[in-house]
Amino acid sequence: MSAPKLLYLVTEDWYFCSHRLPLARAARAAGFRVSVVTRVQQHAEQIRAAGLELIPLNLLRRSANPVRELATVGKIAATYRRVRPDIVHHVAMKPVLYGSLAAWWAGTPHVVNALAGLGYVFSSSDAKARLLRPLVETGLRALLNRGNSRLIIQNPDDIALLTGQGVVDAARTVLIRGSGVDLSRFEPGAEPEGEPLVVLPARMLRDKGVEEFVAAARQLKRAGVSARFALVGDPDPENPAAISLSQLGAWRNEGVVECWGWRDDMAEVFKQATLVCLPSYREGLPKALIEAAACERALVTCDVPGCREVVRHGDNGLLVPARDSVALAQALRALLDNPSLRQAMARRSRERAVQEFSVERVIGDTLALYRAVLNSSSSPALPPSAATVGVGQGEGGEEERGSERALAEGKGERT
Repeated sequence: MSAPKLLYLVTEDWYFCSHRLPLARAARAAGFRVSVVTRVQQHAEQIRAAGLELIPLNLLRRSANPVRELATVGKIAATYRRVRPDIVHHVAMKPVLYGSLAAWWAGTPHVVNALAGLGYVFSSSDAKARLLRPLVETGLRALLNRGNSRLIIQNPDDIALLTGQGVVDAARTVLIRGSGVDLSRFEPGAEPEGEPLVVLPARMLRDKGVEEFVAAARQLKRAGVSARFALVGDPDPENPAAISLSQLGAWRNEGVVECWGWRDDMAEVFKQATLVCLPSYREGLPKALIEAAACERALVTCDVPGCREVVRHGDNGLLVPARDSVALAQALRALLDNPSLRQAMARRSRERAVQEFSVERVIGDTLALYRAVLNSSSSPALPPSAATVGVGQGEGGEEERGSERALAEGKGERT
């Protein structure tokens, strides 16, 4: 019997390398022949060096030209017909929509979709997002419930939202928490001496809470708090919520924040940080936070889907309301002013990273899902640590309560 073929469809090669390359390597080691379809910019050699077939595709995340987009779906379908994968694994919203349609056209046997959060369309309140949301929901509803399709979701809040609104059947969803963290690379380290440094590690998007972080930094500096504040990441011109370079430059010139840009040595960045902050409006399960947790840092984030999976309020960090720079400033100051509390939370962060978010756990769950869908034409057995909605996995049924809360939030977002 020949080795099964596995194909990943991801928009950007950098994202594949940072979030899915360890999984693809493990799949290859487990006997799969692995192909990657993505936009190729700077990481082609890294993908090929892992023994993976690389198939370039210029899938623009921001493009909305219907002729171009339909042609792109046709190219994906043609690729599926040529490669004839046994499983296609689509990652993020546009690959899920386009890849699922292409897989239907091409007759691909098994489809695994993964939503790494619900993205701009669901997290933003601007007019374009509100216009697109019902269209995206309709597309997902039509494509995610086919007999050969399974959906990986990273947090129970998103499962509750999508199943509660009838977008996807609960039986087709699997909870696998993020892409995991390499615990040998992101190691614990002592807090640095000197003036405290607070880091926001993310793409420079409004939906990541960048504006609130800058406002909080401004408030703390005006109050005489001695600390540095750094934005670590680049703008994402493909995302409608991108912060402009001119705005970043204005903040830097004001002296309120430092702008470090893109860094590929995030373990070193976290080693320099005193606190790590991600005031995002909504996430799947933020990789930056679990990497910072693995590096033994206390965390400040928002009480929103995804973020509250990584941070338990008062345990390994503090949760604040989204879009609230005053509350954010207060939380940052509370930990800047209390080193013993901050360091106790930092130790808990590392413990939680080891217990819950290792890359080995995520890989094991995902490979188990691949094997299940290959071995069954009906509902697959779930990976050992995965769960469908309605199965309380957290302490004291915490995930069930989070799911109820997310459903209420999701209904509010639709109005």
